[in-house]
Amino acid sequence: MKIVIAGSGAMGLRFGLLLKRGGNDVTLIDGWDKNIAAVRENGVKADVNGQTLSAKMPIYKQDEVAPKITNADLIIVFTKSMALDSMLTSIKPVIGGNTYILCLLNGLGHEEVLEKYVAKDHIIMGVTMNAASMPAPGETKFDGNGQTELQCLSSSGQQEVQKVVDVFNESKIDSVYSENVLYSIWRKACVNGVVNSVCALLEGTTVDFGHAKNADAITRTIVDEFADVAEREGIYLDRKEVVEHVESTWTMDHYPSMYQDLVVNHRPTEIDYINGAVWRKGQKYGVATPYCACITNLVHAKEGMLNVK
Repeated sequence: MKIVIAGSGAMGLRFGLLLKRGGNDVTLIDGWDKNIAAVRENGVKADVNGQTLSAKMPIYKQDEVAPKITNADLIIVFTKSMALDSMLTSIKPVIGGNTYILCLLNGLGHEEVLEKYVAKDHIIMGVTMNAASMPAPGETKFDGNGQTELQCLSSSGQQEVQKVVDVFNESKIDSVYSENVLYSIWRKACVNGVVNSVCALLEGTTVDFGHAKNADAITRTIVDEFADVAEREGIYLDRKEVVEHVESTWTMDHYPSMYQDLVVNHRPTEIDYINGAVWRKGQKYGVATPYCACITNLVHAKEGMLNVK
């Protein structure tokens, strides 16, 4: 399969490496010059439980792609949420009539952007419970393994998306076709709304937060706010199970991506697409979300204190 990874950070490199080793034609696209230079010189390197894996593959800056790449079978977007629209605009020549776009981004509402570029039956929404960090440009560290769920926005695309699921499994990316991926996206958004944002504010790992005195109370309150808003959109989260799912991450000694963006790299966060999205939706539906509002404002305040741009 001819696959383009649009956004080659920790997760993009992880998926790109595995798909390349699985026998696919993989091209990376990114906007970070140091990352591009490192991959061009050394290939992609991965630390997988102390073992080093590597693979060579082409990488381009997003404004370099035309006419180098055309008519990809599959584009996997791993940008930051706020960069999704600009990335797809830049790589429009890559999107052919039969190209599918798979979104594995954290957060909510990305399907509205994707529909500007391809029809619903070519949009694949997904959620992955894999995790990765980026120790250096061109390098990825596998921080956790989990299943990836995929579903086409239109039932007419299910057969083609099943082929993507098969390609992923052949590449050792544990994947299934989901019948209700939006539920899973909201469920994962709860994880990010608790763990990502709170660890960024407290400057700790998931284990650090899990050992905090009020961790359970904070978790339950945030999950309740997400669930209250989700119900207004026809998605009914099993609150008890979601809390247990969030708290299961407390055994994973991992600095979440928002911590890495904000605290380590002083880059803008995706808070507006996670807690901020729930806060906005709550205002729309008349649902109170005081924790999500406070967390969003605190993260933005910290961005300002760190001179994030």
